[in-house]
Amino acid sequence: MTTPIFAPLRTSKTPPSIHPTTPVRTRFAPSPTGYLHLGSLRTALYNYLLARSTGGQFLLRLEDTDRTRLVPDAEQNIYDSLRWCNMTVDEGPETGGKYGPYRQSDRKDIYQHYVQILLDKGLAYRCSCSKDRLNSLRESAMKLKPPTTVTYDRKCAFDPQHSHTSDDSVIRFKSPDKYEQFDDLLHGKLDLQPQYNYNDRRYDDIVIMKSDGLPTYHFANVVDDHLMKITHVIRGEEWLPSTPKHIALYRAFGWEPPSYVHIPLLTSLGDKKLSKRQGDIGILSMKEKGILPEALVNFVALFGWSPPRETPGVSTSESMTLDQIIKSFSLDHLTKGNAKVNDSKLYFFNKHHITLAINDPQKFQELVDSNFDKFHSFSGGKYNKDYFAKVLKYLGPSLSSLDEIETLHRYIYEPVNYAELTKIPSPDFVHILDRLLHLSSTSFDENVKLLLKENPELTKKDIFQTVRFALSGGTSGLTIPLLIDLLGEQEFKERLTRATEVIIKKA
Repeated sequence: MTTPIFAPLRTSKTPPSIHPTTPVRTRFAPSPTGYLHLGSLRTALYNYLLARSTGGQFLLRLEDTDRTRLVPDAEQNIYDSLRWCNMTVDEGPETGGKYGPYRQSDRKDIYQHYVQILLDKGLAYRCSCSKDRLNSLRESAMKLKPPTTVTYDRKCAFDPQHSHTSDDSVIRFKSPDKYEQFDDLLHGKLDLQPQYNYNDRRYDDIVIMKSDGLPTYHFANVVDDHLMKITHVIRGEEWLPSTPKHIALYRAFGWEPPSYVHIPLLTSLGDKKLSKRQGDIGILSMKEKGILPEALVNFVALFGWSPPRETPGVSTSESMTLDQIIKSFSLDHLTKGNAKVNDSKLYFFNKHHITLAINDPQKFQELVDSNFDKFHSFSGGKYNKDYFAKVLKYLGPSLSSLDEIETLHRYIYEPVNYAELTKIPSPDFVHILDRLLHLSSTSFDENVKLLLKENPELTKKDIFQTVRFALSGGTSGLTIPLLIDLLGEQEFKERLTRATEVIIKKA
């Protein structure tokens, strides 16, 4: 009977802290078979935070040995995504380092050397079984009672005729009869054994070298982590069943495995595993949606971690910069339950970080510089960067994403299309617009006071709603004085005039 994955074998209290007290070396090892998405970013971020919080190093390694599935621009996308999120890589394909190369496809000779060591020790063997035979073994294994996912019968290890080298042969690792228990820093001591059917003995002999001479993930990640002196591996729970195999490979070489932390799955609010559509959204596509990197990092950091409470019983703000997250990050505050992805929370953080950027002169200038080209494009090239800076300064605190300038606040850069509007003020209020056109005071507030004095039957709400209809089609977000300042006196009067015509025509 298989031991449940999340049933720790010990019941003793968790040590006071599982967070390292010395500098660690962590790595992010994506496969460039697609764009960086939320789950991958979370893995990268936690490894980054652990390295930075301990004064250690964060490595980037590309696991690109599955040559058939590589996406041409995926490697560059990984670099660009990490850079956009302000996650500095200490060692990697771009930055170099003394433990390179950092692309697995460039390490073929290294893997050949280490696989030969296992062959010489009798801990690995060549397998020439055909795909048809392997498929037949899988099918028969599933028909056993009890069925088993361990399918290979070790024919090529037992039969010398099948142990010779051929063009399509692979190399298998000779797995131990029983995997050792291991410690996961988050889940405790775990004993994960495959389910065997002892009436028809099969073996968990994983392939470690493919017929093309390139290693499988299982073998390459063990060799690389050891040679690159990785001390801690943070990865998703889906890798838990593979961990005993990896530790067995470490033991076969006489190496000490790193410390493991397996973090929970990302799920929707309905507690379902994120679908491809939800979870595989490219990180850089968030940039196109007007999300700030600071907000995205803040959002992703909370997928299985929570900041410690500074004062017992008093909640701590979850809105944090990357530097604040690094200072607060500890493995002690990781959570075991699935992490729910709630887009509304992302936009909450985004609004917070847009406001922070607006109030910081340097960050505000960076925000203007990095987003002006897009604004210049969709606004028809009519406005300069100073105008865009003014738009951001005025409108920014009400924005949940920067793309709302284009989608919700088009009145900022183009005339209001009154024909699209369904809510039109009563003709009784036309005189409000007409009177404002002829008042000499430049202060909108002063003009409102004068209108109320001249027309006791009016309310401020009547005036504000009528004027907002004229200036923005009724869209809120800016106070009317700021909107008037942004549009300028000429455009202000033109919109009052056009709105007056529309209201009269609809009467």
